[in-house]
Amino acid sequence: MSYAHLGAPTVFNGTGSLGGDARTENLNQWYQSGDQAFILVAACMVLLMVPGVSFLYSGLARRKSALSMLWVTMMSFSVIVFQWYFWGYSLAFSSTSNNGYIGNLNHFGLQRVLATPSIGSPLIPALLYSFYQMMFCAVTACLTVGAVAERGRVVPSMVFCFFWATLVYCPLAYWVWNANGWAFKNGVLDYAGGVPVEIGSGVSALAYSWVLGRRNEKMMMNFRPHNISLITLGTVLLWFGWLGFNGGSAFGANLRAVMACWNSCLTAMFAAMTWCLLDFRLAKKWSMVGWCSGTISGLVAATPASGFITPWASIILGVVAGVCCNFGTKIKFLIRIDDSLDVFAEHGIGGMVGLIFNGFFASGSIIGLDGVNSGAIGGFVDHHYVLIGWQIAAIVAGSAYAFVMSAIIAKIIDLIPGLKLRASEEAELLGMDDDQHGEFSYDYVEVRRDFLAWSPQREEPAHESTILIEPQHGIQEHANMARSASLADTQTEERKPASTYDDRTRERSESTETTEGSQSNEKRD
Repeated sequence: MSYAHLGAPTVFNGTGSLGGDARTENLNQWYQSGDQAFILVAACMVLLMVPGVSFLYSGLARRKSALSMLWVTMMSFSVIVFQWYFWGYSLAFSSTSNNGYIGNLNHFGLQRVLATPSIGSPLIPALLYSFYQMMFCAVTACLTVGAVAERGRVVPSMVFCFFWATLVYCPLAYWVWNANGWAFKNGVLDYAGGVPVEIGSGVSALAYSWVLGRRNEKMMMNFRPHNISLITLGTVLLWFGWLGFNGGSAFGANLRAVMACWNSCLTAMFAAMTWCLLDFRLAKKWSMVGWCSGTISGLVAATPASGFITPWASIILGVVAGVCCNFGTKIKFLIRIDDSLDVFAEHGIGGMVGLIFNGFFASGSIIGLDGVNSGAIGGFVDHHYVLIGWQIAAIVAGSAYAFVMSAIIAKIIDLIPGLKLRASEEAELLGMDDDQHGEFSYDYVEVRRDFLAWSPQREEPAHESTILIEPQHGIQEHANMARSASLADTQTEERKPASTYDDRTRERSESTETTEGSQSNEKRD
């Protein structure tokens, strides 16, 4: 996406700032209908990545915070749709700005965005390009809010999303994809978002986690994802959407789009196999979570590189990305930042690896497959050695900017009354689902109420095999934590039925033991 366009199939005549008057002429005449249909479908595929991230994060979290991860990712999409329409697109892709950092408000509220060729590609109109790019920003925000897992309040995180998209994502996108951006002007190659999407989400999540603080240390002991089926479902949805993410970044139904999809699959699969092997060497078990993590890290690495490198280079990229991202999960322990869902390890590091590979393996023969960029120069394999330095410069600048700016935004929001980022310790122990939403992905509280309502009280002691055993799900655990954390009296009152049931069960057990003892004595007599 960050390269020079040499022409379009049909030369646009430059009629008006909107591309013409739809009342008097056909504004579709300048574009291939197949290209427009392809990008529209690709945008809808990218949309599926939002629930994919939701399911992934929900499965990775504990049961008592599963719903909150669904909520923050889906609500962040709503926030970004408004932000992108309001001024996000203009800040990232305005063509009239005269600086290398950020755009102006020329397209505020999608003004003057219709049928003119887009700034990203002459193959599609600006209106379609803005819609497609909105999905990119939305997915990046969804990835970033994974930092709130199990301890962050949801409303402040949505405020963060709006200002983060404005002050972090839009400038990063402007740098590498806008013709006026400093990285674009210096030839940085970033096909589908290594800097704004992957580094932007991974490093920003790390910064948010740093400001938010570590989870309760007791909660971090023996941590395990609560639902691996959800993780797998989310990964498959992400993979499907990623083909629209990377394939659509060719901005046309052409061979380059096909090559990007091929490279994405190759990189993902070799990264998945590498990750599984690395996990097997330690646990001697084949991890499904490891397969999902490896697949995602491979797709991340393919994001900046899939439209620039050859298939054989994609295989190498998959292996390297799997190794780097797998070992990258240990970094959070070294720096003591609780990146609970490993957003930085998989997205931040994966994006960096893909960008560096562009410096070495980007090939003009792949870039020219879109029919627009014939004659473009790649990286080291095309004897363009200076590109490696510019790729590293983009990585360093993007990482530093995303971390510092995200931390500043989060800290300022945290200081505003009523917008404290972190939930209380009691809320953290209780779970974000109960504290922030009053709803549950798995409503064991309601199941317990039904169970108690349907269970008849026995006058005579039941047989040992039929004695009712207290379910050890949710509510009892919450009650124990509530007592240890000295919750309010009202919360204690809500858990009294559980205590009553405990007493009743204990009395029945004691009664049964007494009866059995009496029977034994009678037999001996």
